[in-house]
Amino acid sequence: MAADALSATRPPASRPASPLRRLRRALDRHWYGWAMVLPVVIVMAVLVLYPLGKGIYYSLTDANESNVARHIGMNHIPATYHMVWFKNYADILSDGYFWGRLVWTVVWTVCCVTLQVSLGMALAVMLNRRVRGRAVYRALLIVPWAVPAFVSVFAWRLMLNSQYGVFNSVLTHLGLPAQDWLGSPTAMKVAVVIVNVWIGIPFNMVAMLGGLQAIPRELYEAAEMDGASPWQRFTGVTLPGLRPVTATVVMLGTIWTFNQFPVIWLMLGQTTDDSADILVTAAYRLIGSGVSDYAGAAAYGVLILAVLLAFSTYYRKQINRGEAVS
Repeated sequence: MAADALSATRPPASRPASPLRRLRRALDRHWYGWAMVLPVVIVMAVLVLYPLGKGIYYSLTDANESNVARHIGMNHIPATYHMVWFKNYADILSDGYFWGRLVWTVVWTVCCVTLQVSLGMALAVMLNRRVRGRAVYRALLIVPWAVPAFVSVFAWRLMLNSQYGVFNSVLTHLGLPAQDWLGSPTAMKVAVVIVNVWIGIPFNMVAMLGGLQAIPRELYEAAEMDGASPWQRFTGVTLPGLRPVTATVVMLGTIWTFNQFPVIWLMLGQTTDDSADILVTAAYRLIGSGVSDYAGAAAYGVLILAVLLAFSTYYRKQINRGEAVS
């Protein structure tokens, strides 16, 4: 009887609000924030979501240069392409050319990011000390980042020219054989890695330098009082202090390098040997040579996006797990 009386006096449980009601409540409470975000959302929808949706749609068709809608003079020719669903993906994934480009893209990304991060960290550690002319060194080291990429690439093409480039002049002066930097498959891969590392070092250096300056000096003083050597201070204080910056730099560098189109294409795009092509330049060749294969290039783009999404998800989980353990 007491339990019945208690349940009779208890207020009825409120029903959870519907999604539409929660959205309306959020708009009423935070309308100013929504108004500030709305232009960005519109721009992102126009510049990112619409092309992404269009690309996914084309990847499911047999669209090419001959069957898409086009104008010839005053005449409009309608599109005649059809849905083929996942045929393009099956063709690409069953072709050894795609897997060869994927392996080289991964190798290219790992080499470039490793060298960029390690060299950027080394330069940041040196510039974090009190040295004479530190501001001048810092400005000079940022120059590769400030110069437009196509200017840097064309300058490197001149330096790597097999006939009158400065690199071969140095090699022959040292008694070493000259290299066909822009013609030999192995030399081409080495050349594009050198150029991309040179372009990417300034960003890594600036990011690492900011991270170094955020590490409290008291930690170094305490480690020095405990008798830690410079290497022990680097591994015990510097590297753990740089971990958040390093995690972000590695993720951004991986995504940028994986899709680094300008360096590869401007250095080697006009050569007939496509052994140094990464996935994005291989996709571009489908459009730029012969009858443009829009569907195949779009399928390549979707596969590249899937690879990067898988990497980003796995990488963030590993970083979060490491932060939880520490």
